[in-house]
Amino acid sequence: MSTPDREAVEVFLQEAAEHLQYLREYVSVLQDAEPHHEDLERLYIAAHTLGGTSASYGFPRFSEIAGKLAHVFQYALNAPLGEDLHGPLTEFLSDGISLLETDLLEISDTGHENIEDIAAFKDRYRFAFPTEPPPLNLTNPEPSSPIPVEDSEEAAPAAPTGSYFDALPSDDEVPAEILEFFQPEAEEHLQVVSDCLISLEANNNPEEINKLFRAIHTIKGSAAQVGLKRLGAIAHRVEDLIGRMRDGEIEPSPALVDLCLESVDVLKKTLHRQWADEAEMRAGVDSLLGRVAEFSPLEPEEGDTSAAAAGTEQRSPTAEKAAASQAAASGKKLVNQIIAASAAKSVRIALARLDRMMNTVGELVINRTRMVGRVGELQKLVDTLSFSKERLQVKVAEFQEKYEFNRISASRNATPWSPASAPKPRSSAASGDNSFWSEFSELEMDRYDDVNILSRSMAEISADVNEVLSQLAGFIGRVEGDIDEFTKLAHHLQDEITAARMVPIGTLYSRLSRAVRDAAKSTNKDVAIELTGSETELDNNIIQQISDPLVHLVRNAVAHGIEHHNDRAAGKPPTGKIMLRAYHRGNHIYIEVEDDGRGIDYQRVKQSAIERGLVSVETADRLTERDMREMLFHPGFSTAPVKTELAGRGVGLDVVRANLNTLNGEIEIQSNAGQGTKFTLKVPLTLIISPALFVRCGSINFALPLAVVEEIRRLRADEIEDVGGKLLTKVRDVVTEVIRLDAYLGLPPLEPVNGFFRMVVANAGNHQIGLVVEEVLGKDEIVIKNLGEYLRRVKLFPGTTIAPDGSLILLIDLNRMVAVEPNERRPLQASASAARIFAPGSAAVARGTIPSEAIDRVEPERVVVVADDSISVRKFVGRMLEKNGYRVKLAADGLEAAELVSQHGCHLVITDLEMPRMTGYELMVQLRQSPSKRRIPVMVVTSRAGAKHRDRAMKEGASAFLTKPVQEDQLIAAVEQLIGTEAPRSAAPVA
Repeated sequence: MSTPDREAVEVFLQEAAEHLQYLREYVSVLQDAEPHHEDLERLYIAAHTLGGTSASYGFPRFSEIAGKLAHVFQYALNAPLGEDLHGPLTEFLSDGISLLETDLLEISDTGHENIEDIAAFKDRYRFAFPTEPPPLNLTNPEPSSPIPVEDSEEAAPAAPTGSYFDALPSDDEVPAEILEFFQPEAEEHLQVVSDCLISLEANNNPEEINKLFRAIHTIKGSAAQVGLKRLGAIAHRVEDLIGRMRDGEIEPSPALVDLCLESVDVLKKTLHRQWADEAEMRAGVDSLLGRVAEFSPLEPEEGDTSAAAAGTEQRSPTAEKAAASQAAASGKKLVNQIIAASAAKSVRIALARLDRMMNTVGELVINRTRMVGRVGELQKLVDTLSFSKERLQVKVAEFQEKYEFNRISASRNATPWSPASAPKPRSSAASGDNSFWSEFSELEMDRYDDVNILSRSMAEISADVNEVLSQLAGFIGRVEGDIDEFTKLAHHLQDEITAARMVPIGTLYSRLSRAVRDAAKSTNKDVAIELTGSETELDNNIIQQISDPLVHLVRNAVAHGIEHHNDRAAGKPPTGKIMLRAYHRGNHIYIEVEDDGRGIDYQRVKQSAIERGLVSVETADRLTERDMREMLFHPGFSTAPVKTELAGRGVGLDVVRANLNTLNGEIEIQSNAGQGTKFTLKVPLTLIISPALFVRCGSINFALPLAVVEEIRRLRADEIEDVGGKLLTKVRDVVTEVIRLDAYLGLPPLEPVNGFFRMVVANAGNHQIGLVVEEVLGKDEIVIKNLGEYLRRVKLFPGTTIAPDGSLILLIDLNRMVAVEPNERRPLQASASAARIFAPGSAAVARGTIPSEAIDRVEPERVVVVADDSISVRKFVGRMLEKNGYRVKLAADGLEAAELVSQHGCHLVITDLEMPRMTGYELMVQLRQSPSKRRIPVMVVTSRAGAKHRDRAMKEGASAFLTKPVQEDQLIAAVEQLIGTEAPRSAAPVA
């Protein structure tokens, strides 16, 4: 057969590329426990078509490899594949598809096949080519010299060596575009690991260990998802080591930190493929994992897996080199084709430069706001000048009426005019005398004295001022038009740069699909994923920050939500479904992750909370479903009974919420027992510029996110009701909590205007609230600026913006305002003694009409400060104490407790040991250093039950030591033993 012409080859190349792409995307269905017959049939048809068309176009070696792939799919159609065949077959199919892709590119470039790579492939997979078949040749090519074959012995399967490196799984074929997206992400997490390790060496902070664990956990999961399984396995062993550190089984030491830092170096070299050769990589990995095993021995199941992996057949160095060259050639040519196709239409730009451009747009918005403010000031000056002009005109009219016009009428009714009696008129300098005045009467010629001239001058000045005002008004109108044009240009520039930063969320969908598939395979569940809204666009920074939360959610949906096909309820299809939706609404993007599984098992959540000491058995029975959903976001919380790669490690929804909080986003959970669970994520379109509503309370202006504001209305004072310490009202028949901003922030109290308050109705934290303010100023776009390092803990104000006059306007986070537990944000209730002073009959007591003997003695209240970083524990312990007659003050950490004791005093301090900012040990040391507070007893309530923690607490001055979960009768008995049934005289004054 003659050599086919170029046009025919182009047709073949296009058709073959489509079939290869299909094979690449769907070949993984062979790994399913029960692959669908239709999927296998389509794979067979694609491979069989490739073999037939390539042979007809004169490419016999391409046809031979494609025929082998078709044979595998045909075999799978008619006979089950054993589990022991999946590994070799998966590797053979992946490498075979890669070889065909490389060969297709070679045919496209040179018109000839890549004979050397095909020979290396056949040598590597000799089990697929038991005998050397004659080449399929439908053309009549000229005789050519045979291909020289090197004399080499067949590589025997490697025996088990005990090497950690040999036990690692092999990497999948990872496309260059996936690596380009994954490497920066992994580099960022590795940098977090390095920073945490360095910080941990100086200060053993549990929060740093949790952050370190989350980062290495993310590296492990992400690496496995993209196909870098060797990197994921190394990170998994490092995660086990850090997990033991987090659980307190081993203490951080310089040697341990050195080992972890060395693991970061190994992971970076593996990530960027910087090993000189395989021997160097083997030595480095074996050394690292050997030292890791000394601190964290392999678990039995991991050990078995490693031994099995170490005993599998090893690749020969020649085949490894050939496979590497195939992957490199394929990736290089694909990238070159992509660059060549798009070079004329696009240009690459660093994301950092886009960030700088977006920040510049933000500064433009600030300057536009400042210009508007300047024009407003100029308008005020115009108004003032206009008012002054009106006053001047009135005075000129009065002056003329009184002195100029009345003079003529008065002269007509008076005696005949005499020049001697009249004011001296102005005369011409040229005349030299006033004799001509005697020739004319007053009606025949006007006479001007100083009063006349002053009157005319004032009238002219008034006319000049009026002209200036007219010109100034026109100037202001033109400036406002220019500002409007400037605003349009700034908005257009903002939209263009924002669009340049926007990427469709569909770029994440392939990663999420892979995560669902891998998780389903790991748990042996049948799960399908349904993706909608892939064209929805988000800021690239937000895409990067929500990728980890979304991966956590879909993996949780598989691990915790979807049941095994045998356990699914009647009426449900045997295959579980996960639905991922993304849609745009207003200035936010909503992402929903929904499954049709069993829903949240509230009993298991409650049991896990009790086991972890978060609540007592009595308190757990009073928890609502919403309280238990909040438990899921507690750090380290998990309902999984056993620890696996997918669940049980305590990393999950707390990470999701933390990432969303950095984006000013929200997460909502909806669950129906037996029907499934839906997580709804709400994130802004961009993080730099956002619309806001400006309000004033007293003399201070604040900004509220406009996205959560629903309406602005007036509220009568008698429409607000105090129910159990909460202010409530009804807005359109919906019970709405009222928050007075003046009382919340400690500002001067507001008074109703004409009997009405101004209230901003907003939807925050899935609740409708009404924020009472003094005045609503208007809305505008703002640029959110960070408060800086020193104010980073002021969580109520996530940022600030700059007013036209240069002052700062704080942005209020309504979600955090609602999220704070009521006991901590409720105005202080009057004490019993204070309330008694104003009780009914108090006036008679004050007048002395009731004898003092008839007045019951007021027992002083016993004040207890409870310090714990867990909201649930604070609420649990506080309610128990309040029920028994104590007055409780709550603190989120040791530093806040120390401030409460200093400001208000107390009779007893109950504290946890492990808290941010100031631990329980440090709190006790600070109290003992103060002469006024050293006599206050301190009770320690902690989950650390070891003798080491107890002895240290007693050494620092603890009066009692209880272990979580604490029982009510045990706690009350210990408190009564320390401060008695009546409150003693406190060392520090009690407020």
